[in-house]
Amino acid sequence: MESTQSVINLIDLAETPGTSGRSVSVRVLGRFQPGILTGHDFLDCEIVIVAESVNATFPVTLLPEDLEDWEDALADLASGRSAVWLDSGRTPSMSFTPDSGGLLVSVHDGPETGVTATVPLFVVSSAWVDEQRDLLTRVREIYPSEVVETSPNAYKWRRATRS
Repeated sequence: MESTQSVINLIDLAETPGTSGRSVSVRVLGRFQPGILTGHDFLDCEIVIVAESVNATFPVTLLPEDLEDWEDALADLASGRSAVWLDSGRTPSMSFTPDSGGLLVSVHDGPETGVTATVPLFVVSSAWVDEQRDLLTRVREIYPSEVVETSPNAYKWRRATRS
């Protein structure tokens, strides 16, 4: 069974060092249920908001299709459109709105607390979308999909042998 050495970011949005210090990230903590077919490819994560008066962490479990949805959201953002991610109602949702050279990021924790936090990030890297795509690629490399659903509610390992 594989394990990772440390937490990695799937999303890492922060203002340039020396500014307000605001940031929003999604940290991957590891596999949700490593070695168990029905939970192995799910990722145990947390959404983290850091701002002047708000420091919040929202636990979230990501499914493989959530990573595909994040890739689609990045395509929208790359073309200057707003995007919503994780809007299934089972987890906190995130929305991203380009705004006057910056980015507004909102996290809405509908399933648990009902809290919404919006963080304006005004001084982000001009290549921020490409940086987020690189993070997504890294997460997929470290946590490759190893389970396939062969029919409804029937799963098997993609590889015949597991190390």
